[in-house]
Amino acid sequence: MNGAKMANAVIILGAGLGTRMNSDLPKVLHPIAGAPMLVHAMQAAMVLDPVRCVVVAGYEAAQVQKAALAHDPDVTVVVQAEQLGTGHAVAQAQAALADFVGDALVLYGDTPFIRPDTLEAMIEARQTHDIVVLGFEAEEPARYGRLILKGGQLDRIVEYKDATDDERAVTLCNSGVIAADAATLFDLVAAIGNDNAAGEYYLTDIIAIARARGLTATVVECAEAETLGINSRFELAQAEALFQNAARMTALDDGVTLIAPETVYFAYDTVIGRDAVIEPNVVFGPGVTVESGATIRAFSHLEGCHVSRGAIVGPYARLRPGAELAENTRVGNFVEVKNAVIAEGAKVNHLSYIGDADIGPRSNIGAGTITCNYDGVFKHHTSDRRGRVHRVEHDAGRPCQRGGSGDDGQRVGHYPRCARGRSGRRAGAAG
Repeated sequence: MNGAKMANAVIILGAGLGTRMNSDLPKVLHPIAGAPMLVHAMQAAMVLDPVRCVVVAGYEAAQVQKAALAHDPDVTVVVQAEQLGTGHAVAQAQAALADFVGDALVLYGDTPFIRPDTLEAMIEARQTHDIVVLGFEAEEPARYGRLILKGGQLDRIVEYKDATDDERAVTLCNSGVIAADAATLFDLVAAIGNDNAAGEYYLTDIIAIARARGLTATVVECAEAETLGINSRFELAQAEALFQNAARMTALDDGVTLIAPETVYFAYDTVIGRDAVIEPNVVFGPGVTVESGATIRAFSHLEGCHVSRGAIVGPYARLRPGAELAENTRVGNFVEVKNAVIAEGAKVNHLSYIGDADIGPRSNIGAGTITCNYDGVFKHHTSDRRGRVHRVEHDAGRPCQRGGSGDDGQRVGHYPRCARGRSGRRAGAAG
């Protein structure tokens, strides 16, 4: 502890089965706001700019590894073959951090709401203490381990079942999150025994071991809600509600109009510009950005898409991954857009499917238009390069391109028909 800031590494424990979830899915992969709990923990840790991130997996480790790598290709996943306690889990990360010099922070994949500023406070406290534990004042502390202070220092952590009456009266509780120098952490973990009823190696035992060695320990406090651990479907639902309420308040504070906030659902990465208007019963899946001044009307569902300034979406619209709406576009009721670019000023007002397509500026796509780009083997792309009015009740055509100097454009591809309506006219011919 020389006061100099060290490099940081993060160890995220995610090996548990989660018996009370009653699920085949590993507990840390159950989603909150469209992302696995594990991803929330990984994302929170990014504020520390860690040079290493190690995820300890166990049950269905291959699934956990896939999810972790999908979020961060540089993460290291190690396997705890037998779940022998939190201390044993941390020990599995030692080989992955063998050449690392700096601080290690232990997080939990089923505790997704710890705030970035809380983690920064823990690392700051590491400048003056060997070990830092995250604690909280519990409203109902009965089931939590107690943090016992002595002379302003953290002296030990006592599990409730082992606590005396005086210790049970303490309301400062243990979250399980710990920061320490990596070499010190693994040295202390190696000294943990399993002489307890469960026969497990508890990470919390390192505090008493450290104090016996003359090392210092302290507590950083946070709100109880940050330490919410998820062990059941009920707690998962509680966590989702907590996230959504916080996301709604953030959006409102950022200048977004929510007509009925309690009916709008955000993903973990939703980005909405100020002066955007979100009407009731809108759902945002992952990967959505909405620019300032756009309007998302009621009962619309968006995922993996971008909506530009001045665009109006819905009501009852669906934007799927790859949908790109330029400025002042209109996507109306019962319209679905997937992997398509709707250029500036274009309109797709009702009852249409636009997929794998480019729609030119100021185009007006008539009701009932469907892009038919799949020939049974390959998915093709439809391109309408010039703005035009499409008066089509039903598009049973084939992949095509339109553009060039003539009003009718030019057909490109192996198919004789291109976007014909019920009347036989080509979509794009003069009405």
